[in-house]
Amino acid sequence: MTNDNSMEKNAPERPEHAGELEKLGLDGLVNALQNSTDPKVRQYAAYLLGNAHNPRAIQPLVEALADFDKSVREQATLALSRIGKAAIEPLAEAMNEPKWQTRYRAAEALGKIADEKAVKPLIQGLKDNRDHVRYMAAKGLKDLGDSNTIEPLIILLKDENVYVRMMSVRALGAIGGTQATEALNATLAVETDEKIRAAIVEALT
Repeated sequence: MTNDNSMEKNAPERPEHAGELEKLGLDGLVNALQNSTDPKVRQYAAYLLGNAHNPRAIQPLVEALADFDKSVREQATLALSRIGKAAIEPLAEAMNEPKWQTRYRAAEALGKIADEKAVKPLIQGLKDNRDHVRYMAAKGLKDLGDSNTIEPLIILLKDENVYVRMMSVRALGAIGGTQATEALNATLAVETDEKIRAAIVEALT
């Protein structure tokens, strides 16, 4: 669970009428999140909804992952991660949304929640047609340490995107084990990118 200090660290800039927002109940905050034309208001509403830890806020926050403003999407991601396990199933469903930004942020939130139930949707994210999503799914799995993720991560060692390959190397290094080590050694023999080669060497030591 996120502590109060990290909540404050992730707090967005308070908009002009922040005090009024802070007095609103759940329905008022959801309305602000969905209908305000000011992205700073939507961002702050998402932040407050995350602090409320109310499961009823989950679906509006998942929808906010598709907001046209990046800061709102980011704050909705953090809010969902603070709500925690109750958000996993809706986030797993969001991994099927057509907008890649939604899938990317859903994968990020699942990784931050870091629960074993997040493993399956994150593995799904490793196969996404958008490299941003594959990268974030691999990043989320890196800290989970689940050996069931080794084989799908090994596939990404040949990904066309250098950042996806890099994150797969780091994830496999963090998970460890014979299968991951053999795959990393085999990749080291054929990988041409020097930064990835250095990451593999680091992962193997």
